[in-house]
Amino acid sequence: MEPRRVWNPPNPYLTEHREWLGEPPTAELEIYEDSSKSILSENSSPDIGFRWSVNPYRGCFHGCAYCYARPTHEYFGLGAGTDFERKIFIKRRAPQLLEDAFRRRSWRGELVVFSGVTDCYQPLEAAWKLTRGCLEVCLKYRNPVAIITKSLLVRRDIELLKALHATARVTVSVSIAFLDEAVARVMDPGAPTIRKRFETVQLLAEAGLPVNIGVAPVIAGLNDSDIPGLLQEAKRRGASSAFKVLLRLPGSVKPVFFRRLEHELPLKAAKIEHRIREARNGRLTDSRFGTRFHGKGPYWEAINSTWALWTRRLGFDQDDDEEERQPGASTFQRPAADEGQQRFAWAPDEVQ
Repeated sequence: MEPRRVWNPPNPYLTEHREWLGEPPTAELEIYEDSSKSILSENSSPDIGFRWSVNPYRGCFHGCAYCYARPTHEYFGLGAGTDFERKIFIKRRAPQLLEDAFRRRSWRGELVVFSGVTDCYQPLEAAWKLTRGCLEVCLKYRNPVAIITKSLLVRRDIELLKALHATARVTVSVSIAFLDEAVARVMDPGAPTIRKRFETVQLLAEAGLPVNIGVAPVIAGLNDSDIPGLLQEAKRRGASSAFKVLLRLPGSVKPVFFRRLEHELPLKAAKIEHRIREARNGRLTDSRFGTRFHGKGPYWEAINSTWALWTRRLGFDQDDDEEERQPGASTFQRPAADEGQQRFAWAPDEVQ
């Protein structure tokens, strides 16, 4: 693909929008420091099977066209297009903030998910090690963790995850939505190849870590036919479960997604839009609780039937959220020396 050129849809929170008269410049990586005073984000949606998440970064270099988190950049006066992909915020104090949260008496050791609106192992993590620092805090306090990522960098932390898995519950979800590498390059231009992601599933499984595949999102007319192949390969590589999420196009995600389709897959764009509407009874998206991640109508039922057939045939869990919703007794434990005395000291070696 060509270099990413600056382009953002209009920000609904701003009163003006500027367009380039000539060819836009290349969208260069810019790093900003986020001065947040807390790191745990609380989820109130009944559609999501966890309450707490940690996002060490804002924005994501992977640049996935369909990312539902893109509009979060608009809250900061930025754009949901290339700004989200190249103007990335780091939360330098993330590990310290997480330990501060764990030290509070109100914390009960609930599951913490990495991450909700970013990939916690995107390329910047190689230098900043914010996710690793947070996981070291989780190990210290034996707090259960779930990770969702497309990145190969999770391999770096396999030994740390094994140590955490020995004392607390750990699961890793690797997002793989496509079988065709060419399609993945269009939709997930900054993410690793499909082959490398499946290799990551295998390495995690061989290390004895619970690992699953997330077919997320299911894009009707583009990758719903990939479901059998994705599930079979995930099983072959050692995945123990799988989950799917139907494409969501909230706010400014819609123009970003369709612009990518029209530029990179022009012959398929109209068909894909038609199928997306078929899977939602004529709508492109639905923001209502209880319906956001699921479709309606015959086309969606066909997708569901295919999913049910193959997950049953391969022995994947049918309700992959059940363990998260009913985790049992928490393994969380404050260290004996942690009664207001000792803090977690951390800083990334390369960038301190």
